[in-house]
Amino acid sequence: MPDEDLTTGALGGVRVLDLTSVVMGPMATQILGDLGADVITIESATGDTNRAMGPGPHPYLSGISLNLLRNKRNIAINLKDPRGRDILLRLAATCDVFVTNLRPGPLTRLGATYDDVAAVRPDIVYCQAQGFPSDTERADDPAYDDIIQSASGVADATQRAYGFPALVPSIFADKVAGMTIVYAVLAALFHRERTGEGQHIEVPMTDAVKAFMLVEHGAGAIPQPPMDSAGYARLLTPQRRPQATADGWINVLPYSKDQYEAVFTAGGRDDLLGDARYATGRARIANSDFLYEQVRGIIATRTTQEWLEFCNDNHIPATRVVTLDEVVAEQPDGEHPIGGTYKQVRPAARLSKTPATVRREAPLPGQHNAEVLGMLGFSDDEVRELTDAGVLRAVT
Repeated sequence: MPDEDLTTGALGGVRVLDLTSVVMGPMATQILGDLGADVITIESATGDTNRAMGPGPHPYLSGISLNLLRNKRNIAINLKDPRGRDILLRLAATCDVFVTNLRPGPLTRLGATYDDVAAVRPDIVYCQAQGFPSDTERADDPAYDDIIQSASGVADATQRAYGFPALVPSIFADKVAGMTIVYAVLAALFHRERTGEGQHIEVPMTDAVKAFMLVEHGAGAIPQPPMDSAGYARLLTPQRRPQATADGWINVLPYSKDQYEAVFTAGGRDDLLGDARYATGRARIANSDFLYEQVRGIIATRTTQEWLEFCNDNHIPATRVVTLDEVVAEQPDGEHPIGGTYKQVRPAARLSKTPATVRREAPLPGQHNAEVLGMLGFSDDEVRELTDAGVLRAVT
């Protein structure tokens, strides 16, 4: 692969030091890498958890990590060894961005706080992401996606809808926080471009997910004094779900008065024509439970294709239910030098001038030890010595 191919993209020339693990941080740095950044990941000697999250073609390459770790160089260091910490800071001095999801306590013990890193790179954009805000008593509490969903209103929303608290069947909080990291880092880089100043960024997962949830679920509780309880009524009915057709599943979403009338007419429900419960937007929201239930009964009378054609003719939003396997199948094939053929998840943003690309396949732990340390001036003999001493580890 030509060297110039490794510096393309909107973030070409930006170097990111990635001291993260599991999903939230690695997802953020994957996106930065897709956008052109040179991402160098420092991985623990035992390997990141995401490498074992489900099956994969290699013990250190799960289906998740094949995409999550792409566009990154990887060094595996024992940071508890003083020589490992020295490498961390020497590397940080060459970087524009430092991203970590270590909690405040471990960062302090490691000597990798913002002040520590800014001492060697004053204009660093330093992003620290953890479960809870650093100025609260829960700052050092361990936090995983399940915990954050329950701590930020997600589980309560499902309780209001279904009568019992449940979790979104996705690593929802991790990914919301990961995207928050990305836009915060980009904003800080833009500020540095204009002023030359670096800065410290904190992304507590709870804050990221609370802000995400309150966009609509703050609802009537936002005005003070409250005009209603929190929760957006249209989303909190158990009737808001795909509908069974005569031969499968579809999601039909009448949104306007005319669209509801078209569906009711097609279903022979003349008794609902002119009903005040869907006459206005506020009425449709307040009566979502009733309206969705009526639509559900009508949808069961025809096939999926018949409804898709009907909805297209009447400009009603609709889609058949697409399976996860189908979503995977539509992704392009990539070729990993060790893992072989795999489905390469497309970057979500499509930039016309600086497109996101996959330039490096997911590395094994420590795959780039010699390359990265050589960049810092370490000789091959020094790299071998550090490896023999257990400061570095490379999986083959």
